[in-house]
Amino acid sequence: MGSQQIDIVMLPFMAHGHLIPFLSLATQIHHRTGFNIAIANTPLNIQYLRSTFHQHQNPPWIHLFELPFNSAGHGLPPNSENTENLPLDQIGKLVISSVSLKTPFHNFLFDIIKKQGKPPLCIISDVFFGWVVEVANIMNTVNITFATGGAYGTLALFSFWLNLPHRKTDSEEFNLPGFPERCKFHVSQLHEFMRKADGNDSWSRFLKSQFSSSLQSFGWLTNTAEELEPLGLDSLRKYTQFPVWPIGPLLPKQLLNKLPLSSSSSTTQHAGKSPGISAEKCVEWLDMHDLASVLYISFGSQNTVSRSQMMELAIGLEKSWTPFIWVIRPPLGFDLKAEFRSEWLPEGFEARMKESNQGLLVKNWAPQLEILSHKSTGAFLSHCGWNSTMESLSQGVKIIGWPMAAEQAFNSKMLVDEMGVSVELTRGVQSSISSEKVKEVIGIVMEKEGKGGDMKRKVEEISHQIREAVKDEGNEKGSSIKAKDDFISAIKTRKQEVFSASILDLSAN
Repeated sequence: MGSQQIDIVMLPFMAHGHLIPFLSLATQIHHRTGFNIAIANTPLNIQYLRSTFHQHQNPPWIHLFELPFNSAGHGLPPNSENTENLPLDQIGKLVISSVSLKTPFHNFLFDIIKKQGKPPLCIISDVFFGWVVEVANIMNTVNITFATGGAYGTLALFSFWLNLPHRKTDSEEFNLPGFPERCKFHVSQLHEFMRKADGNDSWSRFLKSQFSSSLQSFGWLTNTAEELEPLGLDSLRKYTQFPVWPIGPLLPKQLLNKLPLSSSSSTTQHAGKSPGISAEKCVEWLDMHDLASVLYISFGSQNTVSRSQMMELAIGLEKSWTPFIWVIRPPLGFDLKAEFRSEWLPEGFEARMKESNQGLLVKNWAPQLEILSHKSTGAFLSHCGWNSTMESLSQGVKIIGWPMAAEQAFNSKMLVDEMGVSVELTRGVQSSISSEKVKEVIGIVMEKEGKGGDMKRKVEEISHQIREAVKDEGNEKGSSIKAKDDFISAIKTRKQEVFSASILDLSAN
């Protein structure tokens, strides 16, 4: 750490979809305040964060600290410190094992205080790390919970695990505490392990404990904007009864301002992965297609679909005649890192798509930011993970939802019911889909008039709201910029109050 004072300490969850937003938040806070920020995590995750910097050298204001972690000691494969490529049962083990970071994190903070003579202004931790509240109290600082997802989806996830409402009704529909009566949820929106949750299973015991503790935080930061989620933010504030600062979306400035992306923008966000295609080749392919005519398909870095779903999706795509870019991985039950086999697709499919120029199949991962920001991209068939959702909305790209796990089905519900910018194709990997359904939904969403046209107008409006929320030009400050400033002011005020109280105590003695 050197001799520099550490102003803020961050502890993200061990997943790329959490690490990157934390790093973006750290960067933005530093640029507004000059604060020095430390990010603590397991060794391989710190190595991943370091790889995102130019020449793997982090700037002097950010300090990366490794917390010891032995994956094998938690029943995980060697060097499993991240959710990447882990099956669900092992992700569960990883989530539960995160409590083992408590002692080394406590020691790390103790060393900071010993060296600089005072605690950091605050500790910003992930929603899954409710135990940090206790550590912050011991260290005489405050814990801020950072929800890397949106307000609606995060509240739905919290309310579900804290209440398990599906267990309190015989109906397939249920209400979630914290949401208006009109918001009906359905058991089909729950992943299988959520449906099975009864309060005594390992997921329930861990998440109820951590989420309950997170509700004792000083306040929450959310990766959304005030204008985007009026219902979600209003409901979250009423449910938590403490400050909620919407400071997102945490996306590259070039993307938000619709400027040409630098060659490193996409690769930086996905450092450590082997690209299936260069950004240049993707853009070259997109340039050959009409305005808003291409469907982009990706289920995130951790998901895939079943073999039968993959086959029907391919047949439906070909029938639709819609140009597409498909980030494709081995189907469920196969090693996601293994070589892709042509037998998992209709015979001759890839050759026909290449010859007709209808489809571009990309193995492993694609430069998503460059694809979504291209004028030829008209819609995104997505798992509705929050980072992907924000990237799509910021570019005015409509969504076809295929949620897989976690809060993704809740995000999808919000995109359909509250925003009107998405049509849901199916849910999860257990569902059956037909090629005709695929063709039908693609037709509805890609059309320029009718429902597709309405969706386009709405998503363009949301794209404008996002740009306004992050505007920071002279006296013009968007809602997310104001929220960041309010948050910084709140933790500084709290620090001053603690200091004043300690002076009074000394005077009294």
